[in-house]
Amino acid sequence: MKIATQNQAFFPTNIMEKFQFIKAMGFDGYEIDGKLLVDNLDEVKAAIKATGLPVTTACGGYDGWIGDFIEERRLNGLQQIERILEALAEVGGKGIIVPAAWGMFTFRLPPMTSPRSLDGDRKAVNASCAGWTRWLRAPGPPSTWSR
Repeated sequence: MKIATQNQAFFPTNIMEKFQFIKAMGFDGYEIDGKLLVDNLDEVKAAIKATGLPVTTACGGYDGWIGDFIEERRLNGLQQIERILEALAEVGGKGIIVPAAWGMFTFRLPPMTSPRSLDGDRKAVNASCAGWTRWLRAPGPPSTWSR
């Protein structure tokens, strides 16, 4: 079994040191923050090469959720996720973790009613994911995929 870790607050901030630290702890992979990956792609590639520690997945690093109640934010998040997927493809990553709407709303706290219907939620999330189904089996980076 292989075990990877997500970024933690106590990890070094320098990218090379971060990869060395994770590798020294015995992890087999690293789930990187998407923005960190996109903003520092060359440094991440160098750290992967130097340590042999692969970036397996990405989580976070975008401003809008795929189930966001504000359409502009949802679409912005999708664009940012696409850039993360591009960068992941360049480093050999295998996936991205994309929560639908972390912390935006819960039925467990007042006002107990959603600003959008359950059907509306499903439509927003399905619309966000619809484009990704075309990418699931496509080889190469997302920029080469037909839309």
